[in-house]
Amino acid sequence: MNWKDEWQRVQRSLARAEAFAAKHPRALTGTVVGTLSCFAVTAFGIAPMAPDAEDLPQRVISESIPLQSLDEQLAQLAAFDPGLSRSDQTRAGDTADTLLKRMGAFDTSFAAFLRSDDTAKKLLSGRTGKRVQVVATASGEVQSLVARYAAEASDQQDTQFTRLSITRDGDRFVSKLETVPLQSQTRLGSGTIQSSLFAATDEANVPDAIATQLADMFSGDIDFHRELRKGDRFSVVYETLTADGEPVNWGNRSGRLLAAEFVNNGKSYQSVWFRDAASGKSNYYGFDGESKRRSFLASPLEFSRVTSGFAMRFHPILQTWRQHQGVDLGAPSGTPVRSVGDGNVEFAGWQNGFGNVIQLKHSGNRMTVYAHLSRIDVKKGQKIEQGQKIGAVGATGWATGPHLHFEFRVNGKQQDPRVIAKASEALTLPATAKAAFKAQVASAKVQLEAAATINEGVVGE
Repeated sequence: MNWKDEWQRVQRSLARAEAFAAKHPRALTGTVVGTLSCFAVTAFGIAPMAPDAEDLPQRVISESIPLQSLDEQLAQLAAFDPGLSRSDQTRAGDTADTLLKRMGAFDTSFAAFLRSDDTAKKLLSGRTGKRVQVVATASGEVQSLVARYAAEASDQQDTQFTRLSITRDGDRFVSKLETVPLQSQTRLGSGTIQSSLFAATDEANVPDAIATQLADMFSGDIDFHRELRKGDRFSVVYETLTADGEPVNWGNRSGRLLAAEFVNNGKSYQSVWFRDAASGKSNYYGFDGESKRRSFLASPLEFSRVTSGFAMRFHPILQTWRQHQGVDLGAPSGTPVRSVGDGNVEFAGWQNGFGNVIQLKHSGNRMTVYAHLSRIDVKKGQKIEQGQKIGAVGATGWATGPHLHFEFRVNGKQQDPRVIAKASEALTLPATAKAAFKAQVASAKVQLEAAATINEGVVGE
């Protein structure tokens, strides 16, 4: 064969390679079609030489390795299917077909399995928002599906999650349902207030649940409704719970705020979450050991806005000026309402203009009142702990819209709740816990210093 024939053969091979690349763009890699040759390859091996072995005999070994033809290599590439992996969440109204179509998997046999198998049916039953990952071929044939969501048993939801997996085995599918422990990671975050706390935490990729805990942590130091300033800064160390490495975002299983620093109007506040091993009780403490949690919280809502304070106001229904004997907190209907302090349920029911109302009796002849509730979750005589959910925001009774009317009474007389909360006694750190507390504070300081220099990052498990 002369060189002209050889050159024409090479050109035909290159043309077939270009046609294959156009037909199979996903399967083509940069080094597969290059450096094709029909010549044999010679491999050489030389025994390593010791420092004093220059005079030792050397032996050269050669071996011919035949290469596959270009047509054979292109056929193997055509048969190779790398598969596609996509993730999404189940939505209201989803069917097996609509879910798979949204994920780019057009597999009628797999959709039929989702509709018929008792275990697979759990994917589209119950709550929406289940995280789904599908692996399919380039033609849309499903190879596997994995869904992760909150554990079905209520006593497992804080520590475990449910994993539903379906795999293809030839012409059949195998489904499996497991309950798997959640894993935790410690993350750092920092940000600067430009408009609101939640806007700043969103910018720093800090979850909303952590932002809520941040406001709760410093609620005794900072009035986040009135005292937040543009330019205020925060640094946080927080725990996230993960399912197979993916952060969970269902229910309240979003992790704990472990430590934080907040600079408000030039003044710095630090706090750490500490659990006393002896008593089993946990609380927020300043780095000096003083509790951030006083006998009474500043607000029965984790985060809201004051629509009417403890002052004279024009009553929207009675159309007269009169002293407002409590604080109105605007929030959507259904927002959880919590007790601001330990106590017992004195009354839980309907009271004329208050609508659904709860009265809690506390020590020192003190009482708190929660009115216009859409739901009551406690009973008369029940013992309540600080922060416990007791009902939900509503618009029952004399209310022009959903909000919570909150009162604080001392010896039967209404007082400004915010003044009472700031003046209430602080909880103390047990003397036996001080050594462990100091060690935790030292660790928190190092982490917060690191957090202040980054936007967000994973620092350990």
